[in-house]
Amino acid sequence: MQKTLSTIFQDVPSPWGLRGDPYLWNEMKDTLGDSAYPDTEEQFTALLEQTYQQLTGAPLANHDVIFIERYSHGGMSSGCVSPQFWVEKAIPLLRARYRESK
Repeated sequence: MQKTLSTIFQDVPSPWGLRGDPYLWNEMKDTLGDSAYPDTEEQFTALLEQTYQQLTGAPLANHDVIFIERYSHGGMSSGCVSPQFWVEKAIPLLRARYRESK
């Protein structure tokens, strides 16, 4: 049986950046969960960046907070995704999990 990326997303990070970040995490897990492990960490990183852009409509290099209507469920930062959280916390965490589980 081939190992899939779902295990990398199993344990959620804490704390989150903004209220939309857990929804993006879950959507990334749903989108990538059944995918086979990429051969290299660089390919894995590119896959994460492409999926982030596909789901948010913005490249990871964009540093402005992103509002995503489908993540808006009430509260001050509801629906907002923090690119800073993804660049500084989530992506490095996922890359470390990739390396550890490879």
